[in-house]
Amino acid sequence: MNTAERIPATQIENAGDPDFRARARGALKDDQLRRNFRQAMDSLMAKRANAFSDADERERLREMGNHIRARALSKLPELLERLETNLTRNGVKVHWAETVEEANAIVLEIARAHQAKQVIKGKSMVSEEMEMNHFLAERGIECLESDMGEYIVQLDHEKPSHIIMPAIHKNARQVAALFNDKLGVEYTEDVDQLIQIGRRTLRQKFFDADIGVSGVNFAVAETGTLLLVENEGNGRMSTGVPPVHIAVTGIEKVVENLRDVVPLLSLLTRSALGQPITTYVNMISGPRQAGELDGPQEVHLVLLDNGRSQAFADSELRQTLNCIRCGACMNHCPVYTRVGGHTYGEVYPGPIGAIVTPHMVGLHRVPDHPSASSLCGACGEVCPVKIPIPSLLRRLREENVKAPDTPRQVMRGQGSKYSASEKWIWKGWSLLFSTPTLYATFRFFATRLRGLTPKKVGPWTQHHTAPKPAARSLHELAKEHLEGRR
Repeated sequence: MNTAERIPATQIENAGDPDFRARARGALKDDQLRRNFRQAMDSLMAKRANAFSDADERERLREMGNHIRARALSKLPELLERLETNLTRNGVKVHWAETVEEANAIVLEIARAHQAKQVIKGKSMVSEEMEMNHFLAERGIECLESDMGEYIVQLDHEKPSHIIMPAIHKNARQVAALFNDKLGVEYTEDVDQLIQIGRRTLRQKFFDADIGVSGVNFAVAETGTLLLVENEGNGRMSTGVPPVHIAVTGIEKVVENLRDVVPLLSLLTRSALGQPITTYVNMISGPRQAGELDGPQEVHLVLLDNGRSQAFADSELRQTLNCIRCGACMNHCPVYTRVGGHTYGEVYPGPIGAIVTPHMVGLHRVPDHPSASSLCGACGEVCPVKIPIPSLLRRLREENVKAPDTPRQVMRGQGSKYSASEKWIWKGWSLLFSTPTLYATFRFFATRLRGLTPKKVGPWTQHHTAPKPAARSLHELAKEHLEGRR
């Protein structure tokens, strides 16, 4: 496990993300975007509530899910080795990548070995981390999304705005206009017709593709099995029709055995979409065998780190890796619902993005993400594997303001919001309130000179009245009251 990369203090001084704040302000002014998200989130929250109508069962499942993920992480190095051994025995070629650059290089090498020109891709957040589509396109290889939501945002040259429903920020009217413009089809706002248009467009692509790419929901170490859930069938087509299948996943997706998958699968599907189970549950344990009529002739798995080891190395931040990517925390987050996923400017938006992304890109790149939360606690309450997201957000805020030259640096970009002047202000504040003589002197002058209080005090006074000392302190009023009673 690598230690956190040290970022020179000169590179992170006065850090902040003005683009993040500008995007947030723009999103708040977009009434259509806010209506789209409000309607979608209300629907998803209602479906989840109906799916977990038995509160006792829900909490038992959440506790079980938490224990399963924690146990898997406690054995992570061992389980990854076992997974590789069993996958290799099954005929799957396993590749390790520490960075997205290494992962993309591996995919490119496989593609060139097969002289591939077309890649069809099922839904995969790890491939979004890698920006695989752009990487391959720049090298003359077409990479087409087959998930309907991903296909829509790719067609509109956008990034996903939600980890489960990539095009959730668009309504039927906007998709209809997009298909009419990009595909030249007749304008229709009928959702079923729009889906059929997308499927007809994509159908032949599955057969033309040289390589199919997918993500992985759970990788089972015991059997060397890659498990993938989906509703549209594109995952099965992407992994079964092209002659080569490349699966990409983060190292944290490994679980110990198939028995562990059962409760996690129930938690995932009900938390994400309110479904008891998805339409398709794909279990891939190897390439096509002799006598089998379908399936890929070659299967590869790329295991990506991309900052996950950094989170794993810290006993508290390790809980970040429990995530099963259901999106429930985003669906219940009042901040995400109002500003949308594109505001975050990264692959993972919302509460989960705020705790995952700093490990992937460095805290100095996303210094405002941990603070983009009201800490209402909704994300932690609905997390199916009980990740204490509010606590982790507070921890990241602490890392944000730590001195960047601290000997033991936990994260890349630590101290991205560190201020030496603020540090000394708080030291002075502490000294003032711990020294009675100093405090009495401060109190005397604060009340007598209250007229000199500034009317603007940083960002606070943008929406609040500046605080002003009272004409008489509480101590003085209490003293006068007691003397008057004598």
